[in-house]
Amino acid sequence: MVGGLLAWMSEKWNPMLPRWISLIATLLNFGLVLFIWLNYNASVNLSDSNWLLTLDLPWIPRFGISFHLAMDGLSLLMLLLTFFLGILAILTSWKEIQYRIGFFHFNLLWVLAGITGVFLTMDLFLFYFFWEVMLIPMYFLIGVWGHENRRYAAYKFFIFTQASGLLMLLSILGLYFIHGNATGVFTFNYFQLLNTELSPEVARWLMLGFLAAFIVKLPVVPFHTWLPDAHTEAPTAGSLILAGLLLKTGAYGLLRFVIPLFPGAAVEIAPWAMLFGVIGILYGAMLAFAQTDIKRLVAYTSVSHMGFVIFGVFSFKEIALQGVVMQMITHGISTGALFILAGSLYERIHTRDILKMGGFWSKVPFMGTLAMVFAMASLGLPGLGNFIAEFLILIGAWQANQVLTVLATIGLVAATAYSLRIVQKVFLGQDGKGYSLTDLSFREKLIMVPLVMVIVWLGLFPQSVLDTAKRSISGIVPHLTTLSDASEEQKTKGGAHE
Repeated sequence: MVGGLLAWMSEKWNPMLPRWISLIATLLNFGLVLFIWLNYNASVNLSDSNWLLTLDLPWIPRFGISFHLAMDGLSLLMLLLTFFLGILAILTSWKEIQYRIGFFHFNLLWVLAGITGVFLTMDLFLFYFFWEVMLIPMYFLIGVWGHENRRYAAYKFFIFTQASGLLMLLSILGLYFIHGNATGVFTFNYFQLLNTELSPEVARWLMLGFLAAFIVKLPVVPFHTWLPDAHTEAPTAGSLILAGLLLKTGAYGLLRFVIPLFPGAAVEIAPWAMLFGVIGILYGAMLAFAQTDIKRLVAYTSVSHMGFVIFGVFSFKEIALQGVVMQMITHGISTGALFILAGSLYERIHTRDILKMGGFWSKVPFMGTLAMVFAMASLGLPGLGNFIAEFLILIGAWQANQVLTVLATIGLVAATAYSLRIVQKVFLGQDGKGYSLTDLSFREKLIMVPLVMVIVWLGLFPQSVLDTAKRSISGIVPHLTTLSDASEEQKTKGGAHE
């Protein structure tokens, strides 16, 4: 947040200063989180708690609001992804953004600050505050620096996210008052609210408020329509942050808030959530294949990939939840890379229409090779990170619902079709238009090569990520298993009675 303010103010002295200030601020954050991760195993072994670091300062004690942050393995991984992609977003916009540079970097860093807050907050009032901090700068990033229909896309993004966020605020207030009336302690503290006794009916309604915010952000079909417009019109850095990070806040919310706070209601809604996950996988893949705008095509692949997330979360199996965490990370890397490549192409030929492209491989072999790597990652090729994620989700979900798992697996076949279409239409075939293209510059290679290294490393050595997330995930599972077994037993008794 401080870096964002400095970047905005520094533009009047030198237009390059906002870029360097933003880069240094994000590098410092990334270095700090990387240091914590490298010392993670030692810290966990010394402690019985899942929580590595906590900070709890009174803020508005009269209303039970505190500045309460905590980090566990799950939030640690999400922060690594946040600052890694944040650095790349700043490098991506180094040449692309040429006006109001200070204000652009202010918004970019404040989006990252909001996302950081969402991943760390353990006070529900503060969580809602950071949820809004994410929203407003992203609205400006799309509305000011976007493409032709940027205002329409920015308004649509804002309305969808704000409306669903207000429903979550109502649920937070409902939980606050119910807990306060029952215990005499009015608090927004996550750990105290976990133990709130709720009737099944009340739990259902409160959960739906949280669920609304998270499934719109993911997004789940049919609440996905804001996403292709926002991605298509956003600048490259905006698309990278949207796909790589903002969608992950929805998945994180399901794991951190929906399931622990309302386990009974979550078990009830699970079959429907898994069904909508499968619909998203297939529908997103189908629409991705039908697109001619390359950014819109990649945007619909996100709808398909995020279908795997909700499908895995509501299968309630530990191995599937591990896959969900991997999917959150690998999708951020692979789809973010495809958006960066789409932005690089647009800078060179000033069109996003893949029907006007073709035969580029001979002119830009380095870019073509990278596009092939990330297209293969997107379709789930073994050896790359996305394969591990989707494989774990499908193994876990198979134990929960075999029919839906078979249908979800068809989504992998559809992914092959849309991923290969990108390579075929853009880099193979005949170059009928005669575009003059230059291959990736040193700065662009500096952005893309780390992404390749990370996606290959996640595919070959996923264990370090799985180990980091393990304690957070295993904390969610046992309670759900008990509840799921209890509901099955109840059904059996009901059937025997009839």
